[in-house]
Amino acid sequence: MPSKESWPGHKASRAAVHGSKQERRQHDLLIAALGMKLGARKSSVTIWQPLKLFAYSQLTSLVRRATLKENEHIPKYEKVHNFKVHTFRGPHWCEYCANFMWGLIAQGVKCAGLNSEGLYRVSGFSDLIEDVKMAFDRDGEKADISVNMYEDINIITGALKLYFRDLPIPLITYDAYPKFIESAKTTDPDEQLEILHEALKLLPPAHCETLRYLMAHLKRVTLHEKENLMSAENLGIVFGPTLMRAPELDAMAALNDIRYQRLVVEMLIKNEDILF
Repeated sequence: MPSKESWPGHKASRAAVHGSKQERRQHDLLIAALGMKLGARKSSVTIWQPLKLFAYSQLTSLVRRATLKENEHIPKYEKVHNFKVHTFRGPHWCEYCANFMWGLIAQGVKCAGLNSEGLYRVSGFSDLIEDVKMAFDRDGEKADISVNMYEDINIITGALKLYFRDLPIPLITYDAYPKFIESAKTTDPDEQLEILHEALKLLPPAHCETLRYLMAHLKRVTLHEKENLMSAENLGIVFGPTLMRAPELDAMAALNDIRYQRLVVEMLIKNEDILF
């Protein structure tokens, strides 16, 4: 039995011990709730672990429901440059140049110069192609056709094809046309090259030099065939009627020559290093 003199000290000591036990108990509960083991005290972990997992699952469920509710107000397509479609396979907008791209196989293809899929086959916007044409008519070599002015490479390629189509005398002239067609009709490869070499001699110097430069460029395009899907045959289909036209006005004869025109350009591309 403690004396009266020692009672306040004994009471203070008991309060300190009780406070210490209560603080230790709260600390143990907090650590147990976080899933941490305290030596041999496995019972508290066993009690609090299911509670922790339940709280975590509820929190995850709340986040998921909030996300789904928010997504209900998001449109089903994403817009970049005011237009871009990624939710269906088909024509779509190019992420790089923001122009509408036709005939592409993969979604999200970016314009990338020689690696641009369908190069020379895909058409650019006709209005912008006309702008390029007028810029050259007005400013000549000073015309700005940089990427800052025309980001879509198909506008530049379309302008080039338009230039060759509008020439009053085709790049492969009417006088040389029969010789080129003759080379396409020949089955022997060596003889084809000989006839093509003779046909090139019939072209005026300016025409021959332009054709040489163009074929060297198209040969570089075919080196990136895996990316742009433009082989020498595909380029022949595009440039055959563009570079050469039948001198006769007979529509049927001109129609029959289309396949030979393709073969001529295809052979010029494949044998560019030999013929020029």
